[in-house]
Amino acid sequence: QSCRRPAEPRSGPEPGSGGLPEGVEYIPTRKKGKNPMKPVGVAWYSLYARTRLGYLFYQRQVKKARERYPHGHSVPRPCHFPGVKILPIPVLSNNYSYLVIDTGSGQAAVIDPSDPLAVQAAIEEEGVMLEAIFCTHKHWDHSGGNTVLRQQHGSCKVYGSTLDAIPELTNPLEDKEKVKVGCLTFEALATPGHTVGHMVYVLDGEPFGGPPCLFSGDLLFLAGCGELFEGSPETMLASLDVAVGLGEDTLLWPGHEYALECLTFASLLELDNPALEQKLQWATQQRQEKRSTCPSTLGEEQTYNPFLRTHRPELQAVLGLRQGRGEHPDAFRARVLKEVRRRKDLYKPT
Repeated sequence: QSCRRPAEPRSGPEPGSGGLPEGVEYIPTRKKGKNPMKPVGVAWYSLYARTRLGYLFYQRQVKKARERYPHGHSVPRPCHFPGVKILPIPVLSNNYSYLVIDTGSGQAAVIDPSDPLAVQAAIEEEGVMLEAIFCTHKHWDHSGGNTVLRQQHGSCKVYGSTLDAIPELTNPLEDKEKVKVGCLTFEALATPGHTVGHMVYVLDGEPFGGPPCLFSGDLLFLAGCGELFEGSPETMLASLDVAVGLGEDTLLWPGHEYALECLTFASLLELDNPALEQKLQWATQQRQEKRSTCPSTLGEEQTYNPFLRTHRPELQAVLGLRQGRGEHPDAFRARVLKEVRRRKDLYKPT
């Protein structure tokens, strides 16, 4: 079977056409602190990320989400290219897993299988063979389904970084390493910041006449980015620059449905941004109908996502920041990102 498809017109969601979010970042806390790096926040994060208590808390979250959202928190928008199908799976209260299918061979990979029950249901409905699990990072809301799915699919391999304690990891990946699943080619990119071993995965769409597809985990959201639990602003900035370097036509498939909250926050920083205003109106309508806002494109994101606009003078002016004499441009951008992140952590949606 040839892995090259004719570049036929693709069908799927139009990202440019513009559940409700329940938290800036899905790292469970009894009460979201103003600064997640305060000692109490660090203590709880350590318990969540490194102990069985975190797994038990995750199981409780799964149970509650299944009861509250029996059909998922959002109505997803599957995306089709000739030979490829991308199926977003809404899980937990605002997470997304993604089933990526080589329709020619029936082989599939899943990214961040939070709820194994929901993922297995999608696998059975599509009638595909699960060959790979790609984990962006260790947090339970992204890796909690690995063990169960491995038990159900014995030949399935689990990919991720050794720098994160990813459950059931069978095939450690290095930066820029590529993996084939059927005719699909995924490239792993090291993007630390949210966690030290965070990775994103890029599906090569060119053989199918489609754009690259970025499965960004908790690196990048629509109009937002992940919290800096295990990294500095400089580290996160470098990781975001890696994502931007993939090209403007790249489809962004984030790990969470945070669009409405992130866009509302961004609109407080840039009051006169037509692209932002239009996207916020579109996302508001989508969320009122409980529809998914994924995907967007990296080109779109650079017009309204404040974490990708640290180089913009209008954003720097709003934040009251000026580049110091002799200060490296990237060092200044990291200061801008740090301030945007600080304000986002303090932001409380109404």
